[in-house]
Amino acid sequence: MSTDPDRARTLRRRHMHERQAVIFGVLLAGLAVSGLVAAAVYTGTLSVPFLARGFSSPPPEAGVTAPPCPPEGAAPVPYAQVTVNVYNGAKVVGLAAQTATALTARGFVVATTANSSEAVTGSARITFGAAGAAAGYTLAAQLDKPVLVLDARADATVDITVGSGYTGLVSADMITLDPAVPFAAPAGCVPISQINLPPATAPAGGTATDGASPDGADTPAAEGTPAAG
Repeated sequence: MSTDPDRARTLRRRHMHERQAVIFGVLLAGLAVSGLVAAAVYTGTLSVPFLARGFSSPPPEAGVTAPPCPPEGAAPVPYAQVTVNVYNGAKVVGLAAQTATALTARGFVVATTANSSEAVTGSARITFGAAGAAAGYTLAAQLDKPVLVLDARADATVDITVGSGYTGLVSADMITLDPAVPFAAPAGCVPISQINLPPATAPAGGTATDGASPDGADTPAAEGTPAAG
């Protein structure tokens, strides 16, 4: 009886087992190498340049810094107790006057309307001193993502410089200020005590009696008259 068929089957099995062993060996080696590379990248031992491109949040806008934190326990201030100076930081005629009218209608006291030669992007920039932090946060709630800035003024007045992205105050029914509930500190804010304060200055380019800016962003009649409180 010939053994050639049995021998052939045995050889085929042996070759199949050898191929399987090679394949499994390659797979295991690849998994081991992948694990070592992953561990090296995770621990920072190995730097992979393409992983560092374009997957993070965009950097903050130039000149925009972290907002000052509200003082601990600071709560919303009644609108009638907030005195606001309104400045036009966009080349839109009458923008400060329109904003002043809207704020007055909500009960804020508008002391000054004027132009600012400093351009502001976004909805607005709100500037206040330590004494006006609660008032500043109260005013900020009326706008869509304003920038909050602390300066060295001693009083509680608040400046708002409306910018090119301003589209009006947010709807009153969207504001949930409660005088009994202190402000929550926004993420990334800086305690007032840790901020190096710049001098207190009004936005350049206009005054309460001269609303015309060098670039003609507004008219004296619209911006030069203090709004009624």
